[in-house]
Amino acid sequence: MQNKKRPAPRKTPQEDQDDVLSDALCALALELAEQEDAETEGAELRRKHNDFVRLVRKYVQQQKDELLYTAVMQARDEDVAAWRLLRETVEEAAGTIHVRRDNAPDMEINAFAIPVFVHSTGGLQQEQAFADDAAYDALLASFTAAGLEAPKARVVLVRHAYALDEMTRIRYGHLNAMVREAASAMMDKKVVAAPALDRSIAGWPKNEFGPDDSAVELRFLLGFALKRADDPFYAIPEQEAAQDAYFAARLERYRQWSTDVAPLVARCLAGQREIQLNFLYQDLFYGALEQGRLEHATLEMLAQLRAVLDSGATPARIVIAPAEARNETVLRVVLYGADGSRLAACDKPVDPDCDVGAEADDVADALSTLGITAESIELAAGYDNMGRPMDARPMAS
Repeated sequence: MQNKKRPAPRKTPQEDQDDVLSDALCALALELAEQEDAETEGAELRRKHNDFVRLVRKYVQQQKDELLYTAVMQARDEDVAAWRLLRETVEEAAGTIHVRRDNAPDMEINAFAIPVFVHSTGGLQQEQAFADDAAYDALLASFTAAGLEAPKARVVLVRHAYALDEMTRIRYGHLNAMVREAASAMMDKKVVAAPALDRSIAGWPKNEFGPDDSAVELRFLLGFALKRADDPFYAIPEQEAAQDAYFAARLERYRQWSTDVAPLVARCLAGQREIQLNFLYQDLFYGALEQGRLEHATLEMLAQLRAVLDSGATPARIVIAPAEARNETVLRVVLYGADGSRLAACDKPVDPDCDVGAEADDVADALSTLGITAESIELAAGYDNMGRPMDARPMAS
């Protein structure tokens, strides 16, 4: 019998057009990255860069997410500098909008987030979240009072703590629509419909912890800050020493804020239940998402490896090496038994242009919490097609 192969589905004219546009956007990012690497200056380069930013903003506003994600992935495969330029430009366009008004100062609004790891007994219950109005109002006021935002900035905070899956599902065009809804509500000072914001709240995953289980869960506080575009509070000094002092002062204010507001955040997340909180740093939406995602991946890796070790398995060899998984670069940690079999394999996502040695040191530090010392770890150049480590050498060397 003849084996008939099902033909690949044909693309629509719009999909074909989007492929052409994503190719062109990637090519422009490659050109700009190459010129910037060569430290090229001049009006022509500035014009091309401005055209590039305007094009990205147009696609974001049109919610051409597939086009944008395809272009970013193409750039990643072609050139890391172009990938970083395109990704950062798209993320900036998605999470920040500028508003020009007649006879009034230009305004800027951006989406920010704060990742929080919540330690509790029995896990969080969504119905308990943000039921305390007084705690919410005090938390909202704290952003300007503590100097995280400018004194004259307006801040709103979504009355929902987002789970990692919820944050990940918010794509470029969706986030941009949320920022525009927030801007409309904050500047018009009236109640308006917010379908994009409503759609972002998909709900927490099912709580599968027992009532006496020790739980660690990641949640994100999501907010929007509206301020004058020329507010000096946000002006980063040009001199390197002044920049270091600027960011050090902000970090210190954030540390103090996270200590002061921890009881308020606890009341917002769990009412009167006793919980402990570990705050990661406040950042713009995608920076905060990446912080939380990477830290969550590290904790998952440790949990998986701890389960293997607790089962009685004794690894004879532990290897860390870069690999590719799910269209991203990862550091893969593999535990081998005495017979060479894999006891466990876990991945930690990293940037494609990262310092592998420094990232491996961070992973080794995390493994030390399981009693695994650097002397028992090997660092390899990668894994071959059979999954075997290549050019492995002891990390301690």
